[in-house]
Amino acid sequence: MATQEFPDSLAVVLAGVQRMIRRRLREGFPAPPLRGAQIELLRLVAVRPGIRVSDAAKELYLAGNSVSTLVNQLSRAGYLLRETDPDDRRSARLLPTEAAGARLSEWEARRRALMREQVEHLSDEDRAALAAALPALRRLAGNLHEGGAGSEAAGGQRVEGP
Repeated sequence: MATQEFPDSLAVVLAGVQRMIRRRLREGFPAPPLRGAQIELLRLVAVRPGIRVSDAAKELYLAGNSVSTLVNQLSRAGYLLRETDPDDRRSARLLPTEAAGARLSEWEARRRALMREQVEHLSDEDRAALAAALPALRRLAGNLHEGGAGSEAAGGQRVEGP
C-alpha cells in the first residue's frame, strides 16, 4: 500500500470496525438504541461523576449546546441526573443513574463477548498482528485526543464517538 494511502485506509477501517461493533451490539439489545454521542457522554459521566456540562463538552470536543441537548435526552431517558454545581450556581454537574450504570455494564459485557468471539475466529497471525498494533493505536488515540498535529481536535470538532 502506498504511504499516502495508509492514513486514509486506517481511518476507514477503524471507523468501519467501530460502526460494525455498534451495529452488532444493538441487535437484540432490550433497550432503545442510543447514538454514539449519547454513549460517549454516559461513559464520560460514569468515569467522572459530577463533571460539569462545559467540561464534558470540552472533553468530547462538542459544542456546549450539543452536550446540553444530549444531557436533556439522557435525563428524559432516566440515565443522567443534572444538579446545580454548589461552587458555581450557573453550572450544572452530571451524575449517572443506576439505570445508566446497568446499561453501560450490559453494553460493555456484550462488547467484550462479541470481541472475544470475533477475535477467536482470526488466525494466530492476525491475532498477533492486532496485539502488536495496540501500542501504536493507543498512541494514535492519545495524539488525536490531545489535539496533536493534524487531528480533528485541532479543528474543534469531533465527527463521531464510539
